[in-house]
Amino acid sequence: MFYSKFILAFLLITAGVFHFVKPHFFMKIMPDYVPLHLQMVYISGVVEILCGILLLFPETQKIGAYLSIALFIAVFPANIEMARKFYEINHQYFWLTVLRLPLQFVLIWWAYQFRK
Repeated sequence: MFYSKFILAFLLITAGVFHFVKPHFFMKIMPDYVPLHLQMVYISGVVEILCGILLLFPETQKIGAYLSIALFIAVFPANIEMARKFYEINHQYFWLTVLRLPLQFVLIWWAYQFRK
């Protein structure tokens, strides 16, 4: 369980960095009703990095866990949008986007383990 926290933190920080390295990938899956797509990609990247950093330290682990849970809930519509768009264009990896949806619940559970 101890190393699990560091793995989740690493994944969050890495994903957050990719928001700055490949922002257009994230803009493509942003739901149309969300305003300011590029700014939201950058904001979500900062939040992911922040979540990962907060999980690393015992003093901030609890807030990091709850913030991570909120983030995983907040980005769920983007995951649905990605699946919808892949379905519309009959993308060969549509099935992966569908499998990714329940993964959000696993991530929420994983972050929940560090709320203490």
